[in-house]
Amino acid sequence: MRAWGGLEDKSRPIRMELNARTAMPQAIPPARIVLTTAADADEADRLGRTLVEERLAACATLIPGVHSIYRWRGEIESSPESLLLLKTSPDKVAALEARLHELHSYQTPEFLVLNVESGSHQYLEWLQSCLRGA
Repeated sequence: MRAWGGLEDKSRPIRMELNARTAMPQAIPPARIVLTTAADADEADRLGRTLVEERLAACATLIPGVHSIYRWRGEIESSPESLLLLKTSPDKVAALEARLHELHSYQTPEFLVLNVESGSHQYLEWLQSCLRGA
């Protein structure tokens, strides 16, 4: 934990992993995975491509052919969809959500944010580099 003036900051734990070459601890770059669905594969591709081009997501993984059952306006609905897994950083989440709402065809698109607890340091460094401006 970081300490300022003798007080511990427990709100932001430092995640560490051992560097395989040096056996020294190194900070794990923070990352988030955002889940959303789209009406079809074409919309998922358009959303994913735009969000990566705009550096709001480092990567968009599209999983076509999912089927959702949900309640909407008092009725049980069922529809085919495509799932997107968007990889981003914590500081991009708010802008990613705002932009997704602008681009999405749904009135209330799914937007669920999962914290990445651990992962390949090399991959997470790559993810961060993709989100930085040119």
